[in-house]
Amino acid sequence: MGKFHDRILAFAVAIGLIVAAAGFAHAGPYEDALEKFTTDEFSDTAEAVTAVATSGNPLAAPLIAALQDGRLQFSAKDKKVLIKTADDKLIDAETGKPFAGTPPDDLDTVRVNNRLRGVIDAANGALTLMAPDPNQRYESAQQVFKSRDAAVLPAVEKALESEKVARVKKVLNEARAAILLAADDTSAADRIAAIEFIRARGDQDSLALLQSLPADLPADVRAAANGAIKTVERNLALWNTVQNLWYGLSLGSVLLLAAIGLAITFGVMGVINMAHGEMVMLGAYVTYVVQDVIRTSYPGLFDYSLAIALPLAFIFSAAVGIAIERSVIRFLYGRPLETLLATWGISLVLQQAVRVAFGPTNKEVGNPSWMSGAFDLGGILITYNRMWIILFTAIVFAALLAMLRFTRLGLEMRAVTQNRQMAAAVGIRTARIDALTFGLGSGIAGLAGVALSQIDNVSPNLGQGYIIDSFMVVVFGGVGNLWGTLVGALTLGIANKFLEPFAGAVLAKIAILVFIILFIQKRPRGMFALKGRAIEA
Repeated sequence: MGKFHDRILAFAVAIGLIVAAAGFAHAGPYEDALEKFTTDEFSDTAEAVTAVATSGNPLAAPLIAALQDGRLQFSAKDKKVLIKTADDKLIDAETGKPFAGTPPDDLDTVRVNNRLRGVIDAANGALTLMAPDPNQRYESAQQVFKSRDAAVLPAVEKALESEKVARVKKVLNEARAAILLAADDTSAADRIAAIEFIRARGDQDSLALLQSLPADLPADVRAAANGAIKTVERNLALWNTVQNLWYGLSLGSVLLLAAIGLAITFGVMGVINMAHGEMVMLGAYVTYVVQDVIRTSYPGLFDYSLAIALPLAFIFSAAVGIAIERSVIRFLYGRPLETLLATWGISLVLQQAVRVAFGPTNKEVGNPSWMSGAFDLGGILITYNRMWIILFTAIVFAALLAMLRFTRLGLEMRAVTQNRQMAAAVGIRTARIDALTFGLGSGIAGLAGVALSQIDNVSPNLGQGYIIDSFMVVVFGGVGNLWGTLVGALTLGIANKFLEPFAGAVLAKIAILVFIILFIQKRPRGMFALKGRAIEA
């Protein structure tokens, strides 16, 4: 009987050990971290987030997403953590299975503050460092670089061991270097190596990190940091100059697109057309109407909306321009003051007509997918809408030059510009050329409106913001000279963007205006003078 009793006791002990071993095997970093969510202390929650993110448990990602979205629940009494789904069901955070039974009566939401949001961002980065998509890994490494959370360092080093994509590996090295620099227990040799990675990155975040290093670093580390700061500052100054050049080129292309039609009408006809801005505005509203029809009837064509709007805007604006020339302007040739007043009145009529038709408020004109977003090129940011506008302006300018050089209409326009009486004597119908020239200039203004609808508010006052700038470009470059208009637009655009950081937007524009006034005192015909009717008069 005693032996049987001993065997029963040994069997019970063995079963107990197996159960205990199973319990210990089940417990891990993820399970241990869950209990810290139930204390309702921000410091414990931060530790729990980091432990969960580096645990490797497949439930880590949905748990942290729930915490970020305010869906992570806890019971302090039962030491239980639950995830609330979108349809208000509860999931056990430990097992990932639906929660069975009655929810605890003390169930509450895990609180998050600003510091915790940074920890969560870093945790999200750590979770996706091993994602199959290299773009996702790249973005995750960037998040880790910005958070510099020391707890994520093991995940970064693990990701570095298996990373094969060069650009992702580069950012992972930078993230590791940022973590080591921010840590207090990093050796001098590791700090110097990390500084080299940060120097090579060379952006504003790198400069901020290097400048935040403590002053009591060893002499060799401080020397390396100071050298890296100077290098990064020089690189940033260079890239800032390049960025301003890009902004100036972008502004110059917009000014050129708005002024090129005015250069034609002003140069050939000598007409001071104050309604030119309204032609730009009409082109923008044509774009709005096209997109509105597409949104309501043919949503799948939205990415083609600008391609559809371009010819329609040109035709509509050109038709309005020809109607204005035939009904009003042809009776006022040779009377510049009356022409100015008449076209100013027409501009007011067009603005009011648009207000009656569409209302006084701004209209929504969306960017097609291929014009949305931006990308980094070196140390500058390039937006797709500005890039496409610059390319479009170049195409319009080249097409206009080709038309003036290789077509009959272009030949007759140049003849009328150089000598109207002689052109009429050889059989050119100057009245017809006047109408077509005014229509061409107005049509190009309509094209400008399509482009400007992508970067500016579409409203009845849209054209008023560009009419003065257009006249400045035309007068500065040389009346009627397209190459002068190109040089003038780019010069004024770049000068304006370099002046803005020092003087502000308003004072920069005033300085440009004063410069042009002084310039035309010395060169009344602009940079590139062109012989034409307006000059002869």
